[in-house]
Amino acid sequence: MFKNLVELAKECPGLHVTITLGELIEANRLLIAEVKRELEQEIADYKAETYISRDKAMEILGKGSTTLWRWKKMGYLVPITVGAIDRYRMSDIRRIMEGG
Repeated sequence: MFKNLVELAKECPGLHVTITLGELIEANRLLIAEVKRELEQEIADYKAETYISRDKAMEILGKGSTTLWRWKKMGYLVPITVGAIDRYRMSDIRRIMEGG
């Protein structure tokens, strides 16, 4: 609903719309509820521990396999090894990206 209004506002910037005070209050409630749902989902996604592949870790961090190998030896970014495959905790990746 709100995206359509934004698109309409872009297409017709001079358009005047008349609504009642009750409609304005209801629109604000809906907007607040939608933003709250989106924020709660982002927080849940952030808190959920996920594991990514070596290639994805290199892509996100902008580093090569040699750097990941060196960080593993230093204990800076230690992967979880499943069989012969390394998986990296997304929380560890975020920590590094945030300067930790």
